[in-house]
Amino acid sequence: MGGTRANAFRDWRLDDFVGSLTSASDNTRLAYETDVTQFAEWAADNGAKKPEAVTRAQVKQYLAHLTRADHAKRTIARKLAALRRYFGWLVRESMGSRRRVTNPTLGVRSPSGEGRLPRVLGPDQLDALLTGSQLEGDDPPWRLARDTAVVELLYGSGLRVSELATLTLANLDLRAGAAAVWGKGSKERRVPLSPPCIVAIEEWLKLRTEISKATGVRAPLFVNSRGNALTPRDVRRILDRRAVDPTHPHALRHTFATHLLDNGADLRAVQELLGHSSVATTQRYTHVSRERLQSAYLASHPRA
Repeated sequence: MGGTRANAFRDWRLDDFVGSLTSASDNTRLAYETDVTQFAEWAADNGAKKPEAVTRAQVKQYLAHLTRADHAKRTIARKLAALRRYFGWLVRESMGSRRRVTNPTLGVRSPSGEGRLPRVLGPDQLDALLTGSQLEGDDPPWRLARDTAVVELLYGSGLRVSELATLTLANLDLRAGAAAVWGKGSKERRVPLSPPCIVAIEEWLKLRTEISKATGVRAPLFVNSRGNALTPRDVRRILDRRAVDPTHPHALRHTFATHLLDNGADLRAVQELLGHSSVATTQRYTHVSRERLQSAYLASHPRA
């Protein structure tokens, strides 16, 4: 935060809170900072300029505000989790001081239900992303090859965008058609590479030397025009340029999982491929598959 805005929220000690999240990833710390900052802004507009002034009723009112703003239930639950983490930290920090802080999130429940189902991309959407058919202008061959390989990996292997961005040359085993991926919790898993993905990566590697000469064990697989490793934001820009309509990178992962289940893949196998620690997370995709089957039945069966 900067300037007047930083002064307005000094009592919230947001920088100290973010600094305390030593075991969290950069993305998690950013999400927590954003969620707590947004709440602090809302609270200030609703009579609580300092965290110790926040009441449980106001936390509930904030969740109702998010619901009226059409936020997904999973998003609201995440924001409440961030507030729980923040106020728990603030209570511990204020012990022994004159500052009397209570935790207003105690007893506040997250919204029930599974939230929005994952979005599954249609054939035209996938084709545009995989081929770059929507592109206008003359992109250099290296960029076309890199972006195609990025999309092939996101859809063909179901990677998280953070996993793709941290891939190195040493993670690849093209002869075996596999890649070593570091997922959440620093857990490593081996994912298969589809034949089209292998071809796309090989084409990219032929042109990668135009951008980066780095070939060491830690050399990033995907680089930008300056030779630096792609960031998740760079990946989102790639999809923005290729997509026929706004598409989040995670939609490719959703589509990967749903297509596997649609075609009879075992749920436990899909769990392993996605790197989910719990099969319950993977089961969400079975609901998507059932809805797709129901839609196909209603659209195609003469008795439907």
